[in-house]
Amino acid sequence: QVQLVESGGGLVQAGGSLRLSCAASGRAFSSSGMGWFRQTPGNEREFVAAIDWRGRDTIYADSVKGRFTISRDNAKNTVLLQMIGLKPEDTAVYYCAARQYGNARLHDDEYAYWGQGTQVTVSS
Repeated sequence: QVQLVESGGGLVQAGGSLRLSCAASGRAFSSSGMGWFRQTPGNEREFVAAIDWRGRDTIYADSVKGRFTISRDNAKNTVLLQMIGLKPEDTAVYYCAARQYGNARLHDDEYAYWGQGTQVTVSS
């Protein structure tokens, strides 16, 4: 079992930066693949980035590649999403998710645990 709490969202101007943090509790965190997803009203949840349990393998959506960086610190039970060069189309609720297995995946149905989300709003 893994419990997840996101933080770090907010309002930022286009071109700005934010760093999202996901604090995890539970013994399984260090062996779990982790992901970030986002969702806007009326739309399906969208994959953003994922990282494997060791922090060695990462996957990014094409729309964020080169601007977002996912990382993890298993000693601190945290996963970070560093976002730079933010665009208005990045506006969404961002969710942290954990898998029951260690590798990184980009489909939301492969994640068993979800946080409550944090709002990111990018103004033009």
